[in-house]
Amino acid sequence: MDQTVENQATKASPLISESEKNAIIGGVLLSMLLAALDQTIVAPALPTIARALGHAEYLPWIVTAYLLTATAMAPLYGKISDVYGRRPVIYAAILVFLFGSLVSALAPNMLVLVIGRAIQGAGGGGLFALAQTVIGDLVPPRERARYAAWISGTWAVASIAGPLLGGVFAEHLHWSLIFWINLPIGFLAMAIINNPLKKLPVAARNHRIDGLGAVLLVIATALLLLALNWGGSAYPWLSREILGLLACSAVFWAFFALRLLRAAEPLISLDVLSNPIVLAGTLSMFLLQAANIGASVYLPVYLQAVIGLSVSESGVAMLGLLLGTVAGATFSGRMIPRFVHYKRIAMIGITLAIASLGLLSAIAGHASLLEVEILTTLVGLGGGTTFPVATVSVQNAVDRTHLGVATGVLTFLRTLGGALGVAMLGAVALGYGLPLSAEGSQTHIQLASALPFVMIFLTAGVTLVLGLIVIFLMPEKPLRGRDEHAAPVLAE
Repeated sequence: MDQTVENQATKASPLISESEKNAIIGGVLLSMLLAALDQTIVAPALPTIARALGHAEYLPWIVTAYLLTATAMAPLYGKISDVYGRRPVIYAAILVFLFGSLVSALAPNMLVLVIGRAIQGAGGGGLFALAQTVIGDLVPPRERARYAAWISGTWAVASIAGPLLGGVFAEHLHWSLIFWINLPIGFLAMAIINNPLKKLPVAARNHRIDGLGAVLLVIATALLLLALNWGGSAYPWLSREILGLLACSAVFWAFFALRLLRAAEPLISLDVLSNPIVLAGTLSMFLLQAANIGASVYLPVYLQAVIGLSVSESGVAMLGLLLGTVAGATFSGRMIPRFVHYKRIAMIGITLAIASLGLLSAIAGHASLLEVEILTTLVGLGGGTTFPVATVSVQNAVDRTHLGVATGVLTFLRTLGGALGVAMLGAVALGYGLPLSAEGSQTHIQLASALPFVMIFLTAGVTLVLGLIVIFLMPEKPLRGRDEHAAPVLAE
């Protein structure tokens, strides 16, 4: 059934040349770079923005507003693009993002800036999901894994360039340039993908959007993210505010689940949600991001408090983890087409990351910088292998009509996992006496021992163990390809 639907869609669509395919992929990755860059470029400019606009107590909302809307909107874009086609929806996402950038750049006060950031997130969430969905449209699953390295490379560029550009703009030019820069990049991306993207077929034109389900999902997600963001920093975890947010979120999640069961055409197809490969693939990505993002937030603090590096030196020392992740994704993407049991690549990679985190926790109190660099690079290398495996497995498990929804759910849980990981490791840090906010933003910490970081690394390792178990239990489905004999199988 899946293959029949995909073949019909392929026959109905105009032939896309190799150059057009590369132009589309380059354009959507450029648009994805916009959204990724805006998650990293703002932080260095926050003190400058506070001096310019005042109301420094609302600075966290500049980050939180973007995170809330970007996370909540990702599954919606997937469904909408399945119904109306990728081109108009990705155009809408870019235009919403650019409008939010314009509002942010012209903001006369902190309130308008926060509103602009929320608008940016509403577009940025779509760019994350749609970039992977469009690649899924263009490339059969067997060949798709290698493009996951391009996506990881996009994140790497954003992680390196964002803080550098944000610092330069804020210190030497003007903070608003961190938003103005989005306009030419966004319009360039639209120009690149304009004509070739018209050839992508619309797989589910007769379907409808469940508006009520969308509203329930956005509210439930926003309440959960607020609780995770404020817990342990703005309010104690057991305070009435945090418990109230979690309870309200649980109520709306229950309403959303009920809506999925009763709606004539739910926002997220029950066929997708009940697919064991989709469930395992998205859950493994959730757990991996919880460990990866959580550890990466507290690693610079460890480098400063225990190893004795400065803020800028700790940023440079993070390159091992970052580049290791890109290298792991690149290796995994190239190897997946050559293995029948391709999930073993991720299992071996996660095992390497678990062992490296375990060793790092064992020597955390007396490790040298070189030892930390080697181990964190291995953590990134091992964890990076999972991204292509999870993405390709999920997209290969569904037909073209549900590709956007499945990719949107994957993107949603990936982002939500990162937020949960920061909150979870923040709770561990506070429980073991590390004087930090949940974001890990405080510096110059004096510690009697490295025990808080030992427990942080151990907790991240245990989370990866859970991810390894999920990957092990995930069923494998042979990858579809243009030619079943195009990629020789090197190993079982």
